[in-house]
Amino acid sequence: MAEKKTAAKAEKPAVKTAAKSAKAQPRLKALYNAELKAKLAKELGLKNINQVPELKKVIVSSGVGKKREDKRFTETVALTIAKITGQAPTSRLAKKSIATFKIRKGMGAPVGYLTTLRNDRMYEFVDRLINVALPHVRDFHGVSRNAFDAQGNYNLGLKEQTVFPEITFEDAAALHGLEVTFIIKNGSKEGSTKLLELFGMPFEKEAK
Repeated sequence: MAEKKTAAKAEKPAVKTAAKSAKAQPRLKALYNAELKAKLAKELGLKNINQVPELKKVIVSSGVGKKREDKRFTETVALTIAKITGQAPTSRLAKKSIATFKIRKGMGAPVGYLTTLRNDRMYEFVDRLINVALPHVRDFHGVSRNAFDAQGNYNLGLKEQTVFPEITFEDAAALHGLEVTFIIKNGSKEGSTKLLELFGMPFEKEAK
């Protein structure tokens, strides 16, 4: 009898491991690994697959500006980031003093909040951003093609948090903007643009 119990206990971890491995990958992640990586290598003329642009992390942040002492507003900003990313943000303190805004370096009140997404949670957020949130932007004509830095990382600004369906009417009482930064490995303006286009990023049309 004791031997049977021991055997049963030994089998449980194997079942959990199998269930964990059976979890489906996020749609964009699976698409990138199955199709987009090889397609990018071909389009960019890269012989080494390890040189292909790859999304490494996404940083979602928001500053609170002059409202840093407004507890309700700062709580709304932190809650927004947590709701749309599924990850609690960290507060940012001032790195330098700005007399105009009465901000002193390292002062107690946060000047903003941010969270860094990686792996599955990153791909899930990018998918929702591109296919759910951006289509809800008013008078939307596409995102800028000129927001890449020298390393091929991309910055996207949103004026209001209400474009995300996770935001309730109560959350929208205090409107604020968001910044989404895409950190891309092996990036360049051309390569990073192609990567995001293949993900479905709706860039503004180029002038003819």
